[in-house]
Amino acid sequence: MIVRSISDIEGTDRDIESASGTWRSKRIILAKERVGFSLHETVLYAGTETSMWYANHVEAVFCVSGEAELTNDNTGEKHRITPGTMYLLDGHEKHTVRPVTDFKVLCVFNPPVTGREDHDENGVYPLLTEPEVS
Repeated sequence: MIVRSISDIEGTDRDIESASGTWRSKRIILAKERVGFSLHETVLYAGTETSMWYANHVEAVFCVSGEAELTNDNTGEKHRITPGTMYLLDGHEKHTVRPVTDFKVLCVFNPPVTGREDHDENGVYPLLTEPEVS
């Protein structure tokens, strides 16, 4: 059994500020826990824009607080995301998030991320794996 609080993660290698400065992610569960998914609390900052494309992962996102505009870059369709709203990138959609206020979400990734990923020039997380445990 794992019990972990956000305060346990703050200031550790699981507490990641994006290279772009548009978000901060606290990685609660990672690939090394070997449970088949990863879980993150992420805050995207008000007034920023982040374009992403999870070509190697499926991501479910649940809004805890704040408000953002989500654009499906493949279709141009826009959605207002507010607390209690979930979106699922089940088709590896290219998307852009524009937070109106600081936007706190819980994110689940499959396959799980290792915690070492950051978005590349296309907004993609590389598919990294953990070494096998013997």
